[in-house]
Amino acid sequence: MTGEGLPKVLRGADVVVDVTDAPSRAETASVDFFGTATGNLLEAAGSAGVEHYVILSVVGADRLKAAYFRAKAEQEELVRRSPNPHSIVRATPFFESVEDLSRSVSYTDSVHVAPVLTRPVAADDVAVAVAHVAVGVPLFGILEVAGPDEGRLDELTEKLLAAQGDKRAVIADAHAPYLRCGAPGADAAARGGRRQLRAPDFHRVARATLTVGM
Repeated sequence: MTGEGLPKVLRGADVVVDVTDAPSRAETASVDFFGTATGNLLEAAGSAGVEHYVILSVVGADRLKAAYFRAKAEQEELVRRSPNPHSIVRATPFFESVEDLSRSVSYTDSVHVAPVLTRPVAADDVAVAVAHVAVGVPLFGILEVAGPDEGRLDELTEKLLAAQGDKRAVIADAHAPYLRCGAPGADAAARGGRRQLRAPDFHRVARATLTVGM
């Protein structure tokens, strides 16, 4: 956060891949974190002569301008306004994060999930996409990555819980928060669409998540 030591660390670097993440999804904390951390990294990268600055962002940052999404939108704007050659990679929610997304409104016998449309993607596929962008020519723009299959978040959550033997009912709740940023609204689906990546079958990912969790 302080930026101390960054110029020395980045000396001689050609590419910086910024996948830093805020410790909190709360709006003020997220905005403060990205404003400080990304600002320090951009300044140090510029001083070091870095030729390509890449950040990982989220699909929907330009539409869901509240809480964490607003913070990511402001991070993107910092990068765009900097003199550094840059690329922005946006990703839809990871398969591996669906379980975390489902915990925002959870009760003893049910889970309330926002019925937003999304195309979840495997974290490994996003890592590959970011790596390809990093070794290429700066885009001076945005690449969006998403999984091939579109589905509602509440339905994906239901499949995940079933694979884990969790018998709680999944309730589609338009007022449930999405990534803790408040109710997303009907037109705010974080789908992605500028590039489609092949991703593993959701049931296979659910079983893998269950195995790791045990």
